[in-house]
Amino acid sequence: MSPTPADPDAWHAYLAEGNAAQARKRVAVDILLRDSAGRVLLVNPTYKSGWDLPGGMSEENEPPERTVVRELTEELGLDVTPRALLVVDWVPPHGPWDDQIAFVFDGGILHTRTALRPQDEELSEVAFVSLDRADELLKERLRRRLYAALEALDYGRPVYLSDGRPI
Repeated sequence: MSPTPADPDAWHAYLAEGNAAQARKRVAVDILLRDSAGRVLLVNPTYKSGWDLPGGMSEENEPPERTVVRELTEELGLDVTPRALLVVDWVPPHGPWDDQIAFVFDGGILHTRTALRPQDEELSEVAFVSLDRADELLKERLRRRLYAALEALDYGRPVYLSDGRPI
């Protein structure tokens, strides 16, 4: 016989057992920041090849919107408030990694008079780049995610992707 909510301790233990057996997803969160010239902010991580949108991986039980705030503070010394959700992208297992859910939030236009510099060892470079240059710097999946984020801005609604492609 399965426990019921009438026995709160047994019910909690039953639910905790089910929770422990369920799949866990890695969560990546990026932000789309632009400058007044329409260029996009990209970062060059030291721990992987290729450029990326600013952001990073969620810590345990951390909400996505908090992840991107923390990552921008740690890596770029920026205090940015995420705006609308632009993209949700399911990324299949690849290499040694399980699947993940990737979010992209709108960070708006960044008005800064000082040059941005990496604030920790995870980044080697940071730059506002044109879309043509972003095409050269980003790997295909990230390039598709960037363009989906820009499309979401135009349409005023989030875009769902599966491995960087609309379904």
